[in-house]
Amino acid sequence: MDDLEFARRCVEGDKRSWDEFVDRYSRLIYNYIHSTLKIKGYSFPLENIRDLFQDIFLLLTKENFKKLRSFKGLNKCSLASWLRQVTVNFTLDSIRRIKPLVSINEEDENGFSLEDTLSDSSEPLLDRLGREEKLRQLKDCIERLETDDKYFLELHLERGLSLEELRGHLRLSRGAIDMRKARIIKKLKKCFKSKGFALDL
Repeated sequence: MDDLEFARRCVEGDKRSWDEFVDRYSRLIYNYIHSTLKIKGYSFPLENIRDLFQDIFLLLTKENFKKLRSFKGLNKCSLASWLRQVTVNFTLDSIRRIKPLVSINEEDENGFSLEDTLSDSSEPLLDRLGREEKLRQLKDCIERLETDDKYFLELHLERGLSLEELRGHLRLSRGAIDMRKARIIKKLKKCFKSKGFALDL
């Protein structure tokens, strides 16, 4: 089932699909709230973060799922990517609402104002968050590999052994080495895709 069909079932009241939606995306939404606050230099009490988390689900579901209905999957945008954008925007808006008494031009001890923090364009926030989330998910996918496959990756990627060096180290033919690498990449791509990302290897 593609993301558009999955979202359609959710907004039309299919309980099983909605339960799966909550299970699948709760951690992503929570992590992006936390990451956005961290990158922007805000430390909110856990209670406030939970409130933001609940508010985002309320945003998605209120007025008969009006916000979730707006997901169209344009330009091959996955539901996970769309939810990241919604979460980041909502969290940034919340920061602005929660800090109304602080002058946007008032500088901190490092000479930076709230305006600098909120409009920092050195690296787009969503790009930075996306990169960090990809790394987290890739590490999780690697952890799910069998021990032999993880050892292969450690030798090849972390220790820098070439495929030819691996052939000698593991006492396998070059063909067997190539097949193992292809199999590991296939497993990682499948795992990564299940998390809403594309893996370019």
